[in-house]
Amino acid sequence: MNFPIDLAHVLERINRIDPIAYCKTRNYVDGDVTYLSPYISRGLISTKKILDAVLAKGYDPNQIERFIQELAWRDYWQHTWLQKGDAIDSDLIHPQADVKHAGIPHSIVNATTGIDAIDAGIQKLYETGYMHNHIRMYVASLCCNSAKCHWRQSAQWMYYHLLDGDVASNQLSWQWVCGANSSKKYVANQENINTYTQSNQKNTFLDVDYELLHQMDVPNALIDIEYPLLKTELPTASNIKIDPRKKTALYTYYNLDPKWLKEDQLNRILILEPSMFEKHPVSNKCIDFAIRIGKENIPKLQIFVGEFTELKRHSETTFEFKEHPLNNHFEGNVTTRDFICKDIDGTFNSFFSYWKKVKKEVF
Repeated sequence: MNFPIDLAHVLERINRIDPIAYCKTRNYVDGDVTYLSPYISRGLISTKKILDAVLAKGYDPNQIERFIQELAWRDYWQHTWLQKGDAIDSDLIHPQADVKHAGIPHSIVNATTGIDAIDAGIQKLYETGYMHNHIRMYVASLCCNSAKCHWRQSAQWMYYHLLDGDVASNQLSWQWVCGANSSKKYVANQENINTYTQSNQKNTFLDVDYELLHQMDVPNALIDIEYPLLKTELPTASNIKIDPRKKTALYTYYNLDPKWLKEDQLNRILILEPSMFEKHPVSNKCIDFAIRIGKENIPKLQIFVGEFTELKRHSETTFEFKEHPLNNHFEGNVTTRDFICKDIDGTFNSFFSYWKKVKKEVF
């Protein structure tokens, strides 16, 4: 598995999407998934651009509804983040039930749970920065519902390692699994894991019926808890040059769109704010991936390590930036992000209330 950084390869990956095969196989670890999530999360491409490219091939939206729905989930999490702000960092709807620990199982961090498919998925996460969505759900269920850990530390650990790490999708998906943002907890037994990972493991602590799974004490493999130290190592700050006669386009960890304001004569700066990465730390692999995407696809991109207030003092220039919950403190001209639906606003009590609006516009 690899994630090329140049836009041409990413566009070719979009061109190869088979949305019908995706709908049929996406839940299997070897299914026909797109592997586009790192580029969506880093803002190189958008959910709308992907959907437009697929529909341009003549697919009937009703034929590929599940594919469109998965793109809509990403937008829904973003709208929820916009509406709720920092509230998504805590139990959103109701407190997570039956919590005994705040950390994360040692066996999860070390990929030694004894569930072979899950351990392999964790190792792949460390090696590649990617984890299949079904494995993410299994890991979250083990942490929260089997080990009875609060979701926050475990979710932060996963976000730290994911090339496609997105605060909204990550936090809210973990809360969905543990029941803090849903009506019930998600659990999976060994039979389910075997089905979707093409494994045939037996006699594990998950090799029981679902009724027993809900009643189970914390398995021995998940008892030991740790609190990983997660820290972002940002590059050393370098001198930047800003032409005060030009406006300045600000790129961020969440916006590396090379086509944004492409024709304008602008200073172009990737700003990496230490405060953001202190709150939401990411690994060296992740920060390196983002920087390489920016340098590869955005001509004359400079990197500024520091807070926006420092950059603002650096030069008398007008800033251009894309709207995002993590840069509400930026000042200047704001561009709205490219969602599937242009004019969706308001509060959505559930994904399906949001989905109704999407269907009305897309279908």
